[in-house]
Amino acid sequence: MHRLKIALVLDRFGSRFGGAEAYGVALARELARDHDITVFAREYDRGCDLQLPFVSLRVWSRWPGWIRVGLFAWRARQHTRHGFDIVHSHMNGWCGDIEVIHVTPVRYNWHVRQLPFLKRALSRVSLRVQTYLSLERRRVANRPAHRVVAVSGLIAEQLRQAYGDSLICPVIAPGVKRPRPVAADARTQVRRELGWSDRDRVCLLVARNPLRKGLPTILKALALLPPHYKLLVVGGRSLAQDFLRKINDAALSDRVRLIDTTSEVERYYTVADLYVHPTLNDSFGMAPLEAMSFGLPVILSPAPFCGFAQYVEPGHEALVLLHPEDAAQLAGFIAQLGDDPVLRAALIQGGYRVVDRHSWVDVARRYLELYDEVLAERVQVKSSP
Repeated sequence: MHRLKIALVLDRFGSRFGGAEAYGVALARELARDHDITVFAREYDRGCDLQLPFVSLRVWSRWPGWIRVGLFAWRARQHTRHGFDIVHSHMNGWCGDIEVIHVTPVRYNWHVRQLPFLKRALSRVSLRVQTYLSLERRRVANRPAHRVVAVSGLIAEQLRQAYGDSLICPVIAPGVKRPRPVAADARTQVRRELGWSDRDRVCLLVARNPLRKGLPTILKALALLPPHYKLLVVGGRSLAQDFLRKINDAALSDRVRLIDTTSEVERYYTVADLYVHPTLNDSFGMAPLEAMSFGLPVILSPAPFCGFAQYVEPGHEALVLLHPEDAAQLAGFIAQLGDDPVLRAALIQGGYRVVDRHSWVDVARRYLELYDEVLAERVQVKSSP
């Protein structure tokens, strides 16, 4: 394949912003080895270690969210319609040759999922809902030289239910890479900074919105465990602080440390003993996959609450809860991992097997195959009478 000019369209570019953004950064890193990538986004993380040509698509922040999304989609289309071999979009809109869907489809939420009658009826006259539906409809519309990609089997199934079997949607799940070795004393040093010792059992949660990813359930579970079990939350610090304030339990809060969103998450994976992910809504779940790459045993929600659960063998590669709000079962799983070194070792090895099945090199290869298909179809369309 010759060197391609690729427009990569995202909301924000930087791993610290969330799973979809981290997916875009990791994919761009692989593609940029052999192709020219230009990023179109509202914001580019200055701390990102991958620096690419960037076009800012900022929209006035005081507009309502649905207007901002619509304006962003229109501006993205205007900026990318000429000068690129491939437009690869991770945003709602119609600019992409490749459209990657990371979240539950809008149509699934409003037309498939069970809703109260009044809420469904009002959605039909809501400019906000109708704007999102219109953007998504254009995004997934069947047309030559165009592909819709889901990041998990869960999203692909929701798209099928929302738009019918005619929507052919390949699944390209996120990848992960093995981390670089860290200094032998790094774990102890960071634990001291947090006020913890090597004897403490540290649970980790990495999330831009910790409440959605199960923080209330984790805290209930922590309250059922001995005091040497601690919780480290990375991301969404203000949300977590407000929640801790509301529960008003000083003894429990003292066992919790909150770190604001950071691009240096790796140092906190090395501090933890296990990763907890009782999420209420995750189309995939990149954080537990990354945790596995750092050798952490993982506890997570079942599908459909967590799409990543479809990619692991329960009991062998991760511990999967029956329900994300079952604090007693979560506490039991955490205690098992603290007391049973054989189970812990087995899950660590199982996690490494999952990591080996999710390579960013393979992810990039699959997208390049789709690019080939799109470019070939484009030639056919142009040559047809």
